[in-house]
Amino acid sequence: MPSARLNSVQPYALGLFRIVVGLLFTAHGAASLFGVLGGAMGTHGGTVATGTWPGWYAAVIQLVAGALVLIGLGTRGAALVASGSMAFAYFDIHQQHALLPIQNGGEPAVMFCWAFLLLVFTGSGAFGLDRLFVRRAAAQGERVPEQAPIAA
Repeated sequence: MPSARLNSVQPYALGLFRIVVGLLFTAHGAASLFGVLGGAMGTHGGTVATGTWPGWYAAVIQLVAGALVLIGLGTRGAALVASGSMAFAYFDIHQQHALLPIQNGGEPAVMFCWAFLLLVFTGSGAFGLDRLFVRRAAAQGERVPEQAPIAA
């Protein structure tokens, strides 16, 4: 049965999804803060000025939350902060230009927002440091919440 096979690899697919999304988000933050990878958007290789609202703070959230999601440490909390920052970016920056993401250039913000929101509810999946702490707590006899994959 195909569903059973797909369900058995769900934590691994979710872990890979988390890694890719975290890496892309971290890259955005690094580009804006350090001028690497082409720099901040619209600066032709430059950086966002330190302390400017909201760009610099968004870049710090992208770098830190993206790195935490990438390694799977505190995934749910970091993903919640990242999702909220992308919702703010969409409604505060993009939506004033037009209603729909395709019209206002807000597609990346919307995609990141929903991808991170998914991670809030699913957790880190496989390959995350969160799982090491769950195993360590279980080995010490502490009560550990269920980490079973969600299947339809």
